[in-house]
Amino acid sequence: MSAVFKQTYEANDDQADPRSCLICGDRATGLHYGIISCEGCKGFFKRSICNKRVYRCSRDKNCEMSRKQRNRCQYCRLLKCLQMGMNRKAIREDGMPGGRNKSIGPVEISNEEIERIMTGQEFKEDAGLTDHTWTNNGDSDHGSPDDAVSEGNHPSPVSVLSSSRSMEINGYTASYRDQYIGTPLSTNYQFLPHLFGYAQSGLMPAPARSLYPQSQTLVSQLVAAEEMAPLGTPMLIEDGYRVTQVELFALLCRLADELLFRQISWIKRLPFFCELSIEDYTRLLSATWQELILLSCVTIYSSQIFGDLAEVTAKYSPSDDELQGFSEDGIDVMERLIYLFRKFHQLKVSNEEYACMKAINFLNQDIQGLTNVSQLDQLNKRYWYVCQDMTEYKHPHQPKRFPEIMMCLPEIRHIAGKLVNVPLEQLPLLFKAVLHSCKSSINNHRAGSTPCLTTGPVPGN
Repeated sequence: MSAVFKQTYEANDDQADPRSCLICGDRATGLHYGIISCEGCKGFFKRSICNKRVYRCSRDKNCEMSRKQRNRCQYCRLLKCLQMGMNRKAIREDGMPGGRNKSIGPVEISNEEIERIMTGQEFKEDAGLTDHTWTNNGDSDHGSPDDAVSEGNHPSPVSVLSSSRSMEINGYTASYRDQYIGTPLSTNYQFLPHLFGYAQSGLMPAPARSLYPQSQTLVSQLVAAEEMAPLGTPMLIEDGYRVTQVELFALLCRLADELLFRQISWIKRLPFFCELSIEDYTRLLSATWQELILLSCVTIYSSQIFGDLAEVTAKYSPSDDELQGFSEDGIDVMERLIYLFRKFHQLKVSNEEYACMKAINFLNQDIQGLTNVSQLDQLNKRYWYVCQDMTEYKHPHQPKRFPEIMMCLPEIRHIAGKLVNVPLEQLPLLFKAVLHSCKSSINNHRAGSTPCLTTGPVPGN
């Protein structure tokens, strides 16, 4: 491994922009823990090691690492940090800013040692823990559940939810809830993060309780900001008419325009609209509009998308050349969209849950150029805890519902990221295949055949 390590490190040092992060390619700010890296990867590595976090990769442990993609998989990000030589021994034990030794350079560690860190075995031995109890706290650069709630030391939806171990939420006590949700709305940003403790004893239903009053208020405000009226774009085609590729593509563009316009109007109606700058809202929307549209299509507009639009796509017959030229990215997106639809169809996400998911996904701190990251952090945590409170209250016998709902968000982000790689001329065929499969699933489900949802990996992976 020694020769490979040195060759890789020297190649990056010689060929790459010396100001580029060796992990994700973002603008580097200096030498951090032995290698040239950006602030985001420096902070991610420090929190991962200090908090002994264990991540899971839902794919092939070879995810792309770039400025835009780095938060889609924490496992692969930490793995690359270790492979590129980030030195965990340079981190101060007290977790305070500043390295232990400024002269420490990159380190070379064996594959076996990397594996022990990635699986958490090294952390357990250092702490004298057994396999019966352990903590899995996630992380991210931003405040949405792509990777975590915020920069702070609190649980990441992805790392917590994707863990293969069963978990019991035993740290989120009534006193913490009171401190978070029970704070009057007039008090700004008193909703502080709290560490969750996870045990291997299994995720158990919470005892019956009442919904915190502030939760109902905050959720109602989010729902009121939504445009629930049916989409106005005409999607009716005469019987016998054959839709062309150009016509279907034009229809998809009109739908996207209407859905995007609704997202802009939604922002203006948000209860926290006055708490952020227009510049921040513009950057947030530019970065998340595809995810917001996709989320709305599988929830509040699903009856039209998988009903009226599916009828239109059924009248489109792709040519042999279109079928043969369908890209690998298109196939991957198709399989993931079908899986995502089936998951939402099985969960039957309510309008309240949808409104919370949308706000959490929108308040993304990792977007470049934001002026008030701390406010975004607090807002994100506010709606994260409110959504959890509401879901546990309304579904006391479904203890895994909240994790399952939140786990949809990183998948939506991944799909949106992959969708931009699908050639525009392949979108009509992509939507035809997805909507046909999803509509067939609905019909089969109604006829009493196999359930829509499979809980295993995404098909095709």
